[in-house]
Amino acid sequence: MSVKNKTVPKVSLEDLPDLMTIREVADLLRVSSLTIKRWGKKGKLPAIRINSRGDRRYKKSVVLKLLGAETEEV
Repeated sequence: MSVKNKTVPKVSLEDLPDLMTIREVADLLRVSSLTIKRWGKKGKLPAIRINSRGDRRYKKSVVLKLLGAETEEV
């Protein structure tokens, strides 16, 4: 059985959408989607709820702050 190397595409912080999905945040932070949900419940990463299903979206600025990346506020 062979294991394929996963390559993580380079992402420019400027290219990230202003509102990110759970999957996008999880991939960026290299954690599971469940971890992102748990952080939301603890208040570490607050979510914005959209539509009638209550899907979660996360502000890019909050995610970057969690990463320790500096952003310029305009």
